[in-house]
Amino acid sequence: MIKEWATVISWQNGNALVECDVKASCSSCASRAGCGSRVLNKLGPQTTHTIAVPCEQPLVAGQKVELGIAEASLLSSAMLVYMSPLVGLFAVGAIFQSLFAADIAALCGAVLGGIGGFLLARGLSPKLATRSEWQPVILSVGLPPEMIRVDIATTENRP
Repeated sequence: MIKEWATVISWQNGNALVECDVKASCSSCASRAGCGSRVLNKLGPQTTHTIAVPCEQPLVAGQKVELGIAEASLLSSAMLVYMSPLVGLFAVGAIFQSLFAADIAALCGAVLGGIGGFLLARGLSPKLATRSEWQPVILSVGLPPEMIRVDIATTENRP
């Protein structure tokens, strides 16, 4: 189970609207200066994701919840998104190469296969996203914000 903490925005009729912060992929690595992923993370905007999750327990805005999603569903969705364009690229490129025996035909077939694989993944993902095992679930619920109190002791109060 892959876990992530989220903040509740609202709760209505058994559905919680939660917000997850996007974490940068690298912040603690020792090779930050020469990392290409770090440079790419700086280019894109840091956004948050809003997700509706079923929850029977009443929640309040600002409350923290731990979300979980099964590894198998995450891996299968990643396989769909990444492998279908790749398989389309190689398969249609090879078919065009064997049919027309020209490199330009193989290139055109590869482009068409990659686009076709992308469109296939795009068409299948909404249908697969409705499966219950592909939905995030609330694993644990933190205390509401008004129940948390922090007392800071200063040196003046100590004997």
